[in-house]
Amino acid sequence: MKRIALVGDFSLDVTAHQAIPQALQLAADQLALEIRPVWVHTEDVQNSDLASFDGFWCVPASPYASMEGAMSAIKYARENSVPFLGTCGGYQHAALDYARHVLGHADADNAEVNPDAALPLISALVCRLDEQHGNVTLQEGSRVAEIYGEQQVAEQYQCGFGVNAQYLHLFHGSELRFVGFDQENDPRVFELSGHPFFVGTAFQPERSALRGENHALISAFVRAVAE
Repeated sequence: MKRIALVGDFSLDVTAHQAIPQALQLAADQLALEIRPVWVHTEDVQNSDLASFDGFWCVPASPYASMEGAMSAIKYARENSVPFLGTCGGYQHAALDYARHVLGHADADNAEVNPDAALPLISALVCRLDEQHGNVTLQEGSRVAEIYGEQQVAEQYQCGFGVNAQYLHLFHGSELRFVGFDQENDPRVFELSGHPFFVGTAFQPERSALRGENHALISAFVRAVAE
């Protein structure tokens, strides 16, 4: 039995929170694996036994009750080579963690929480993506493109903030690479080189489970957890 921490502030009113356990079960059934998703509130991360988990999924619906709690879990997964998936808010905070704790940009921040941030790495989107679908172009040769088996994919969003393309130069030459972009060339997917599985998406692949469909990216995450 593999334990997967669902890091976030669970609410039945959040569609993604309803979908994620279903998405994980669909992937586990396909792979003939046993998994146990465990919700970990961001305010409880510091008091949790993170070593007891085989994978981490930092889930949508930010701002979190504890930004530091969410990033602590992300940092643990990153530093200890534990499979990690971040969707929507999880994607944003994983990029923020890397900018602060690896690249040394201590002033990198989330403008949704701190509108006066000196370095608003996470900024308001020009147009909110509420229940919208969009096309994403994946970089040829990237791990994520290999998982999908194609470079052009369509995914669903529910977000008003994202990684600001103005600051992508901060990541140039680092192991965290943005490998998926939308039609306006805004970043939508990253992957971390040299890690068993560390992927973030601005979109919410878990929503495929609400249609009863298994998602290739989630299957790849579960497979990494099993391995």
